[in-house]
Amino acid sequence: MSGGNGNGSVRVGVFICHCGGNIADVVDVEAAAQAAARMPGVAFSSTHMFCCSDPGQAMIVQAIRDHGLNRVVVAACSPSLHEATFRRAAAHAGLNPFLCLHANIREQVSWVVRDRAQATRKAVRLIRAAVARSAHLAPLERRRLPIRPSVLVIGGGVAGLTAARDLASRGIEVTLIESSPFLGGRLAQLYRIYPTGQFARDVLNRLIREVAGHPKVKIYTNAQLWSSEGFIGDFRTTVRLIPRGVTEEPADLQAVLDACPEEAVDQFNLGLAKRKAIYRPYDGCYPPLPAIDWRTCTRCGACVEAAGGRGIQLDQEPEQIEIRSGAIVLAVGLDTYPLRHGEYGYGKFPEVITLAQLNRLLDPTGPTGGRVEIRGRPVRRVGFLHCVGSLQRKGVHPPMRDGRINEYCSRVCCTTTMHTAAELKSRFPELQVYDFHEHIRTYGRKHENYYDRVCEQGVVFIRFDPARPPRVESDPKGEWPLVVRTVDRLTSGEELEVPLDLLVLATGLVARDMKRLIDLYRCSVGPDRFLLEVHPKLRPVELASSGLFLAGSVQGPMDIAEATAAAAAAASKAAALVCAGSIELDPYVARVDETRCSGCRICLQACPFGAIARREETRQAVVNEALCMGCGTCAALCPCNAIQQCGFDDRQIGAELEALLAPEPELAAVSSQEAFDGKAQGR
Repeated sequence: MSGGNGNGSVRVGVFICHCGGNIADVVDVEAAAQAAARMPGVAFSSTHMFCCSDPGQAMIVQAIRDHGLNRVVVAACSPSLHEATFRRAAAHAGLNPFLCLHANIREQVSWVVRDRAQATRKAVRLIRAAVARSAHLAPLERRRLPIRPSVLVIGGGVAGLTAARDLASRGIEVTLIESSPFLGGRLAQLYRIYPTGQFARDVLNRLIREVAGHPKVKIYTNAQLWSSEGFIGDFRTTVRLIPRGVTEEPADLQAVLDACPEEAVDQFNLGLAKRKAIYRPYDGCYPPLPAIDWRTCTRCGACVEAAGGRGIQLDQEPEQIEIRSGAIVLAVGLDTYPLRHGEYGYGKFPEVITLAQLNRLLDPTGPTGGRVEIRGRPVRRVGFLHCVGSLQRKGVHPPMRDGRINEYCSRVCCTTTMHTAAELKSRFPELQVYDFHEHIRTYGRKHENYYDRVCEQGVVFIRFDPARPPRVESDPKGEWPLVVRTVDRLTSGEELEVPLDLLVLATGLVARDMKRLIDLYRCSVGPDRFLLEVHPKLRPVELASSGLFLAGSVQGPMDIAEATAAAAAAASKAAALVCAGSIELDPYVARVDETRCSGCRICLQACPFGAIARREETRQAVVNEALCMGCGTCAALCPCNAIQQCGFDDRQIGAELEALLAPEPELAAVSSQEAFDGKAQGR
């Protein structure tokens, strides 16, 4: 229908979507369209079953051309879903896409208001506000920024290596930095991986060869992230390189290791062994050169003497380098749950270890040569305890050191436990294995097969009451190192006493301390302390700050297959960005009116993105449009009203508010029946 109130200069077209029945079952869209046609400036008003469909978009394009519309208001679902769709339609009709406004009458009306008449009045009010604002819209142009054709990958675990490999295979220059002296992360500490049963180090070494041997990849280990500046397309990252201390392979490495008098806890073997201050975690590691642990080394010179004075430099100093890149991939991984002393007997009894430590014991190159023994004694009875540091409950589990309670499931622990139990029973059939659990969640495809397999192998499952977790005590009879007391919910609920030689705690997975990373890149953080992507469906593996991507378990607990898939997705997005050569950004940036700016610096302090600086010659604020994210904080705080945000200036917002606060709109016949009929209630 055509409106009769066009003012000659502004000609607004209003298009109201039925959204199937999502909107039309609740809102009287025809009455809303009639009300819109009578609004000042409206030259055309219509409805469509699905405005986002191809026919719906074609109807909008045709109406713009036929009626000479120079503003468009679409009343439909959330702008986050289809605002870009309707802007493309407006552009196809020759209209500046930023002269198109989107009013949300689904999530804000039909999904939250039950009465049909009230819903229709609210929808009309929102449409009226959008029409009033549209009269003050101005054409805007997207910002175009050049992209430096290189990517920085932070983290040298399986996710970081996968991202680097995929990027390099597309011909993109990649710089990979790793904070430790060696690549591989947690994958290097595993023996076998599920579901393939492959040797973890074989998988890792193949991946490292692909990355380290690629001419497009530059690797820095012992590299600490120091600072980062810039913006999408041109990030400038300062990295502090800690000297390795070893510049070439000693002729007799073993003699050098033997000569070192200082020992430290072997973190690679998770505290199950000792190592020297100069060390290699395992044969075949990358880089192959040993490294010096400067926290342990006393610079006595014994290693230098044993090496004949060549290849070892104890006087090296850290240096800083700047890495420039068009995009950044964050792949810093996660940590295992930090057990407190005495928690389920950990640290109190040597016979209580973690699942990760058991993996090191099973490795033939590990501290026991693949033998499962504790303090030199063979193990006959093993218990696995699930959900240590996961699915915690307030009042039942004490908080961690930072006060957190980990209420989430760590996802991979159950399958890892089943996989390890199957490995134990295969290698040591005489072992008696007990599994203490609250739930079993082998969530992956065919991972339930592990549960079936260990059941067939004779593993005994005991389901405990989460309100009464198992207690780990010494055996009062002295016949066994440990006794686990718990209530079995699978039987009669009686208390059981299970003697063990070894108790393995399946610890959960937690976010590592990423405070510096979060501060540098203004990352969004979830309640579980992992980094948040913008949207799991619409913008997966992307941070809100443009040009930053998430790879692997920095987002949350993942197994190796999931981490590599997420890393491949991050690499694909980063590659698409840098290969384009330039990027278009929304024009919603802040602009400074120099005639009003007093140079008070309030906006400089308020901007969360560091996008505002001060021009010293004039002492006035200046906005870096490449960094500005259009949040509007500066515009809201400026005492001189010198800053306006494009697309959201005072005139536009003022007109919108006046229309919202105006008297109740008059409607034609609007049904007063209940909004949710049987069909709507079933939605």
